[in-house]
Amino acid sequence: MEKRERAYKAHCLVLPFPSQGHINPMFQFSKLLNQKGIKITLANTIFVHNTLHKISSSSTSIAFDTISDGYDEGGLTQAESIEAYLDRFRKIGTKTLIELIDRLSSSGNRADCIVYDAFMPWPLDVAKKFGIVGAVFFTQSCAVDNIFYHVHQGLLKLPLPPESEILLPGLPPLQPSDMPSFISVYGSYPAFFTMVVDDQFSNVDKADWVLCNTFYELEEEVVDWMAKLWPLRTIGPTIPSMYLDKRREDDREYGFLVDFRLAGGFNKHSSGHDNNKSSGVSFVISVLEMYCPET
Repeated sequence: MEKRERAYKAHCLVLPFPSQGHINPMFQFSKLLNQKGIKITLANTIFVHNTLHKISSSSTSIAFDTISDGYDEGGLTQAESIEAYLDRFRKIGTKTLIELIDRLSSSGNRADCIVYDAFMPWPLDVAKKFGIVGAVFFTQSCAVDNIFYHVHQGLLKLPLPPESEILLPGLPPLQPSDMPSFISVYGSYPAFFTMVVDDQFSNVDKADWVLCNTFYELEEEVVDWMAKLWPLRTIGPTIPSMYLDKRREDDREYGFLVDFRLAGGFNKHSSGHDNNKSSGVSFVISVLEMYCPET
């Protein structure tokens, strides 16, 4: 009983990248933590918060709040370019995240942990400033993350020779055609390249925990290899319970639908039962209990 009370007092602030494919996996993970008694505040950008169509559900008590990306009226579609959007998001997002943390603390609801999307590494700097545990959340598989990491480290040289065989730890032999387009066609999408290759891994070594939206049995070898680099845990797949283990009959909804205006933003600027999932959630809860003394 005492342990459960302590766990309930832990509070996670969850910060997804403003895209449906990133928001919903982090929302699903938030629901799992919330069902275990962890307080959750999910903070989207102001524009996304006002644009998303939330699918109501009585199965969670997740709180919702906002930060700003600097484009509150139109999100990415309001920005001059993807580069401009990401730069302003970092600056304004950092400022408004600090304000949100201060506001939560003033209301007696101090955040003990920040779970943030790997596409936006700057929340970790804020977490360190406040002495808050920072956990980075990778929405992609470990196989994809492994490829990006080796490019980031300069271990996978670009441009790729057309007929080359690519050998990376934990992965089968790959061809250039197996790579994401901004890797196989070097220079094709510079803004995306910067975000997923450079930004994702810019400070990952400083994160307290690395959470990956996959499950161990799917990619054992690459997970084992990456776990040698960072304190990594697999916490996926992040889908509703009724499509996975059916433990919660009321958990059928993915959570949000993105308004077409938001979904079009990037186009405007661009040419069975899983024990590992349960163990991943239990691991996060145990970490929160360790880091969050009773108040």
